[in-house]
Amino acid sequence: METTVQQSITLERMVHLFESNRQVLASNDTALLSEIRDKAFILFGKLGFPDTKMEAWRHTDLKDSLERGYDYYLHPLPEEDVQKVFRCNIPHLDTAIIGQLNGWYVSKEVPLMELGNGIIMGSLAEAKKKYPALVDKYYSRATGDTAEVFTAMNTAFAQDGIFIYVPAGVKSTKPVQLINVIHHYENLFLQSRNLIVIGDNASLSLVHCDDSYNQQASFSNIVTEIFLGENAFLDHYKLQNLNNNSTLISTVYFQLEAAANLESHYLSLNGGLLRNNIRVLFNGTHGNADIYGLYLMDRRQHIDNHVFVDHASPDCTSNEIFKGILDENAHGVFNGHVLVRRNSTGTDARQTNKNILLTDTARVNSKPFLEIYNDDVKCSHGSTTGQLDSEALFYLRQRGIGEESARMLLMFAFANEIVGKIAIPQLRQRIEDMVKKRLQGELQICEQCVLHCSTPEQPVEFKIDMSKI
Repeated sequence: METTVQQSITLERMVHLFESNRQVLASNDTALLSEIRDKAFILFGKLGFPDTKMEAWRHTDLKDSLERGYDYYLHPLPEEDVQKVFRCNIPHLDTAIIGQLNGWYVSKEVPLMELGNGIIMGSLAEAKKKYPALVDKYYSRATGDTAEVFTAMNTAFAQDGIFIYVPAGVKSTKPVQLINVIHHYENLFLQSRNLIVIGDNASLSLVHCDDSYNQQASFSNIVTEIFLGENAFLDHYKLQNLNNNSTLISTVYFQLEAAANLESHYLSLNGGLLRNNIRVLFNGTHGNADIYGLYLMDRRQHIDNHVFVDHASPDCTSNEIFKGILDENAHGVFNGHVLVRRNSTGTDARQTNKNILLTDTARVNSKPFLEIYNDDVKCSHGSTTGQLDSEALFYLRQRGIGEESARMLLMFAFANEIVGKIAIPQLRQRIEDMVKKRLQGELQICEQCVLHCSTPEQPVEFKIDMSKI
């Protein structure tokens, strides 16, 4: 089952792994998918791993992450107590739960769920076998021939992941919760692929959680393709709460047809090194994408949010708001790129990145920019980085609120602009609790995470007399 033992990740190792296990990797592929896999492997071999000499990776150094020793498995690891691992419980929130453990779909009894309204959810490997024409139609269509090394690597090596299909006209009655957990006692190198298709006039709420269950090191390379048909709607939440020894490269491709509407929320609370590649393509007119991000980093944690919005069609709107609070020696990166093509008249695109640094050793590199090729647009971008507002802090102190409590209140108010946009009330309450705990230094990874408590808790409150404000 195990193909290599505790080796660092190098181009030579991955080339040998692919060439030695080509049949295993492609065992569920159709002819088309097999061809796509081979082309991706060739591209991966040409690109090699990025370094800080490359502009897109100038502020994110993967050297230490790649040089750690990792195990790579070509088959699912033996499942332990799945109920113990998947304790995710948001009180009063009714969701359809799909589980991934160490990069593989969990349920062997029901590898693919087919609901009465036509919705299909489950293992991508199983979907390749049962619905080959459907997978062929969409797989790798959003990624295209992009020269992005981790997308090429994932396309060459990924064997399983999550498949979700919502037929045209179907409104999902409850959110789908995709829980991706890493739980092992050796360092793991993981690749998984997700494919999500939302048909014309269909809608879905998706809560995607990336968690680690212990302090073991891991390197995860996850690629997700999400297709929104005409007039489709997706309410998307990406929650990241991993240990300080984890490296996560998460790449999500959103493709929007005419009048499609996307709301995407990235909430990053823990992780050693997190890189979020977010790609949005307007493939039809009158589409809308709202992309929100909140990251709370401390110690030597590193987060890099790279957002690319391609206004390839006229009369589309996009809005990005990313906010971060960084403490101790944490490092944040925001790179926002909006491309407005020549024919994309009537474009309205906005970008905002705001950061609070709590120490002199925390730092942020922020680069929002616009690339515009016609004059009929409304576009803006801005970035601010600074400390907590001294006047606001003084105002609260003057009303008898202690300095620590006043700082907590200001930080939560800063973060709550993003949290307050969560449309699911039960999830919003839980995220508010997580943010409060995180700001108080109480939140670590899964075993302490309020999303994974087996018993309901009282809402977390700051010890502040609000009557004094």
